[in-house]
Amino acid sequence: MEEPERLIPPHGGYQKLKSFQIAQLIYDVTVRFCNRYIDRRSRTHDQMVQAARSGTQNIAEGSQASGTSKKTELKLTNVARASLEELRLDYEDFLRHRGMEQWPPEHPALRRFKAMRCATVEQVRAWVQDERKRARTNTDTHRRTQAGVVPVRASPCRSVSSAQLAANGALSLLNLCCYLLERQIAAQAATFEKEGGFTERLYRVRSRRRHRR
Repeated sequence: MEEPERLIPPHGGYQKLKSFQIAQLIYDVTVRFCNRYIDRRSRTHDQMVQAARSGTQNIAEGSQASGTSKKTELKLTNVARASLEELRLDYEDFLRHRGMEQWPPEHPALRRFKAMRCATVEQVRAWVQDERKRARTNTDTHRRTQAGVVPVRASPCRSVSSAQLAANGALSLLNLCCYLLERQIAAQAATFEKEGGFTERLYRVRSRRRHRR
């Protein structure tokens, strides 16, 4: 037998959302990044941290509000997506203004980063350190063989800085999180269009109760 529709359905549980988990990691990474590479007295420092915080907070608030307002959930999820887009532009500006390369998704270092599936800022930090070590051990553009010394292709991470690695890693996380949020927004919009919001649900519940009486 189908369970009757509740006036206030199950809601919250945002901690289990992949989008929230990644947004929270982005926030932690951004706080550490800004404290290390951005002047704490600058507006950029505060704006980047606040944009990252807005991503996590609005996902959580939207999830919690979904019990009584699907419209609010949809709106706040979209605010989270917009905040992370702002943050993505800030990371891109950081790289561009300092003459650092922004890597494409298929870059070897980013492929290794995505394969790690980092869940904590310490794991991101470990990736940065590993890539720095990898770059230092691959700066020699020649290698010895039995036939003598022959040139080899230089490492794509040669002379890369920790700041460049951290910014590109953050951008990789942002790309994934924004993609997940776009799917989340589309699903929320479809549900809202099909089922309506709290007012429509209240009408259905009250009508069913009157019918039983």
